Amino acid sequence: MSAQSATAQNLSFVLEGIHRVKFEDRPVPELKGPHDVLVNVKFTGICGSDVHYWEHGSIGQFVVKDPMVLGHESSGIVSRVGSSVTGLKVGDRVALEPGVPCRRCEPCKSGKYNLCEKMAFAATPPYDGTLASYYILPEDFCHKVPDSITLQEAALMEPLGVAVHIVKQADVKPGQSVVVFGAGPVGLLCCAVAKAYGASKVIAVDIQEPRLKFAASYAATSTYEPFKASPLDNAKRIIEENDLGSGADVAIDASGAEPSVHTGIHVVRAGGTYVQGGMGRSEITFPIMAACTKELNVKGSFRYGSGDYKLAVSLVASGKVNVKDLITATVKFEDAERAFQEVKAGKGIKTLIAGIES
Repeated sequence: MSAQSATAQNLSFVLEGIHRVKFEDRPVPELKGPHDVLVNVKFTGICGSDVHYWEHGSIGQFVVKDPMVLGHESSGIVSRVGSSVTGLKVGDRVALEPGVPCRRCEPCKSGKYNLCEKMAFAATPPYDGTLASYYILPEDFCHKVPDSITLQEAALMEPLGVAVHIVKQADVKPGQSVVVFGAGPVGLLCCAVAKAYGASKVIAVDIQEPRLKFAASYAATSTYEPFKASPLDNAKRIIEENDLGSGADVAIDASGAEPSVHTGIHVVRAGGTYVQGGMGRSEITFPIMAACTKELNVKGSFRYGSGDYKLAVSLVASGKVNVKDLITATVKFEDAERAFQEVKAGKGIKTLIAGIES
């Protein structure tokens, strides 16, 4: 493996089928347009969706039919630029925003390019991901990071961008109370972003005590571990323990778990906001009576849109959000499969895969 990596041009980590991966040397991609940028990928975080493709070969209607390069949470260094690129130069350090919209459909034209009908998103069939030595993106999807942000931290701009978008959807305001269900990477980052937005109470909810312990030391003002009771009873206890009055101003679900959805709807005050950020089963039962009679603002949240990456970089550069503490391991490129196994086993919070030394 080490001999191969020393001579490879564009070594890539390729998913062939369920639990079948390989390292493959592919040609270095050519710039397709004058605004394209070639990035030498340095660090890539492992996301739950990557693990899901490795474990099941599909997510919903997205099925891996042909070999596909995994990975989409990446940072790197610009190694080549197109003739019309003005905002970046060779050697710049960038965080990669891994979805390229068509820019022409109605969602794109209306400013919601994350809902693009023809989105080409990394490591979502049929598009290859970023776990390779080189990856191409348009310059406006390569976000330059200041020297104060390491390339390891820059790889976390992707999950932070997701959290920024969720908190934007929630319209969190200074002084509000926010309950976040799920203390995985995105949930933890939602806590941090909500706090940066001025939320006075940020309650993290999870069924794993170690994650709650980390959340309390990271960005949550308090934590809650659900007990075996109805979602309504758990919601009442969250409200009582945190002195939330008639309920929380905002509830965010970053877990996708049905009990969390139910508890979230019940924990929000009348007229409050509930945002669904986590993806679970495609269909669940839903407490529609509570959502209706409390006249809740119920919103979905999908990936990230205009300005989200820029804000993510700014939050980290200003010290308002800390992503460094979420990085629990960095492994060599040749150990990528072992890293997937450890993430599947629930080890650590965010594992990074280092790129091939050039």
